[in-house]
Amino acid sequence: FAALHAAVPGLPLASSTVLPGLVLSRDFAAYCPAEGELRAVLVTEPLRPTLTAPGVEFVVDSEGQYQASQRWITRRTEALVEHLQSNNVKLLLSSTKQDEVVIYYAKLYGVSVVECLLPEEMALISEITGVLPYAPFGDNMYREITETAVASFCQPLLLGSKRCVHVGFTSVCAFQPHCLILCGPVDGVNEQHAAALQEAFTMLQQVFKRVDQ
Repeated sequence: FAALHAAVPGLPLASSTVLPGLVLSRDFAAYCPAEGELRAVLVTEPLRPTLTAPGVEFVVDSEGQYQASQRWITRRTEALVEHLQSNNVKLLLSSTKQDEVVIYYAKLYGVSVVECLLPEEMALISEITGVLPYAPFGDNMYREITETAVASFCQPLLLGSKRCVHVGFTSVCAFQPHCLILCGPVDGVNEQHAAALQEAFTMLQQVFKRVDQ
């Protein structure tokens, strides 16, 4: 329920509504408008590559070596984002904050980025789409990207003063997600309404479960 509702203080209760799709509680780190359906990938790691494996020390002996390593990282990052574009990926959904160089090349190659998503948001997207996170630094970075979800739309959404992302995914199951936008004068009222609705939904689930049995 936490990932399927958004609270908006400062608006009358009558402004509450239900929107198709998901409302993600983050703004775009990079927004590149795209028409029609678009392919999206989930990532749980930084896309800016590192020079060594975790726990391995990398020693730079000179300024020249340092500059060369930075150029390698930049070229590798650009190649990865270009690979996303060549696989028609238009949306990158990340649970981690991405480096500025990733955002730069995402804008350059027309890939929208939403970062710092909550674990429950990532889990819900995986459940809806049946897609697991994409691991870019495996055996072959340039393999075909098959871990893609299909979104029918992805656009900015302003809820009060908070900028969010409104996205509609093609579901692989019977569940068709909708997001409840709860409006109220203050946060406390919205929290009370959200708690009451969650209790009501829980009770309905239990009732239908008993009927099915």
